[in-house]
Amino acid sequence: MPRSKKGKRGGSSGKGKNGGRGESGASDDELASDVLSHYSSASESASVLDEGTGEVVDEQTAQEETEDKLKQCIDNLMDKSAKARLAALESLRSAFSSRVLYDFLLERRLTISDCMERSLKKGGGEEQAAAATLFTLLCVQLGGGVEGEEGFKMLRPILSCILNDGCASLSARQSCARALGLCCYVSASDDIEDLLKCMGHLESVFVGAYPLGDGSLPSVKAGIPALHSAAIQAWALLCTLCPASRIDSMVNYHLPRLQACLDSSDVNFRIAVGETIALLYELGRAVDQEFEYEDCDVLCESLKGLATDGNKHRAKNDRRKQRYIFREVLHYIENDEFSEEKIRFGVEAIFIDGWMRRRIYDAFKEVLESGVRHHLQFNPLLRDIFGLGAPLILDSSVKAIKISRTERHLFNSAAFKARTKLRNKVRDKRADVM
Repeated sequence: MPRSKKGKRGGSSGKGKNGGRGESGASDDELASDVLSHYSSASESASVLDEGTGEVVDEQTAQEETEDKLKQCIDNLMDKSAKARLAALESLRSAFSSRVLYDFLLERRLTISDCMERSLKKGGGEEQAAAATLFTLLCVQLGGGVEGEEGFKMLRPILSCILNDGCASLSARQSCARALGLCCYVSASDDIEDLLKCMGHLESVFVGAYPLGDGSLPSVKAGIPALHSAAIQAWALLCTLCPASRIDSMVNYHLPRLQACLDSSDVNFRIAVGETIALLYELGRAVDQEFEYEDCDVLCESLKGLATDGNKHRAKNDRRKQRYIFREVLHYIENDEFSEEKIRFGVEAIFIDGWMRRRIYDAFKEVLESGVRHHLQFNPLLRDIFGLGAPLILDSSVKAIKISRTERHLFNSAAFKARTKLRNKVRDKRADVM
């Protein structure tokens, strides 16, 4: 389970906040490589055998060495050199995505959050993008407790400001869109006010792709469709938390406009729009089993065209990806059926059996990358979200008892739906109060 929201914001535990760069004989690139190599080996086994002497080096020693490297990287976040800060951000990003570091980060969260705030306010576009991504990983590490919430409340205004700043770097705005969506999902999921504010900021970005008064789509600069895609995907993630009382009006407003966006010239934006349409349909059906979109026939015709698109002007891979996604979207809208996907990790597996669940999994996968399976195994936050229970502790001599595919599927689905209903019930009560 996620860490409980107890206790107040930690006092002035500014450990490591010395403002100076740690002394090291290695370059920043070597330090980054060192951290990664340490983390790839430190937790693999309980002990490590030294090849030269045959002596056993226990896990605690390896862990201490790794933590020393991470402390050095945290110190380098305050370096005067932008190159050194970027190298430190990249090293920490790799470490945060590949391992669960809750205990190590708990007492250093304020230091890291302050460094992220400084990078977001004063850094260049590349540094801002890296800082937004690292802060997202920090929230994933800290879970849904008060520790992550306090950092999100501190940085949310800055993330929102960069997201809506037309003069900011596009890569930084995209990273801030993803950060705003996932950090709100993780750290402010039970705060209806924060949820609606974040959705509003994201919506204000992607509505720039909505049709004009005459029905035509606006012309946008290069790179803007990628920003619109990031914003609409982050918004769709937060839609899965939206109170049921707001679903109907939200679906009725956005579905016709998203349908028009299917004519966009950017394949990735079209795909993001198609997946969001399917997700809104799923939300509508969850609230009302008889839900029907009044312009469904026209929508299905558009989806059929994209599902069979053979336009030679598009890249072959783009055409293949687009056809696959839109076949799935069309099949779901017409038949209310979803082609489930099985994700294996260790001896366990989860089933992606709906568009909401797919959006949630994809959001974590985008930020954790190849480390998503490790976090599914050991991160209490992800295990709670996907209904997996406490992390398994398996002795190397014990083999996991296999249960049937149907049993796993039913258990995962029931846990996920029960959690969603409980959270929506709380949000509906808070929405009524507001």
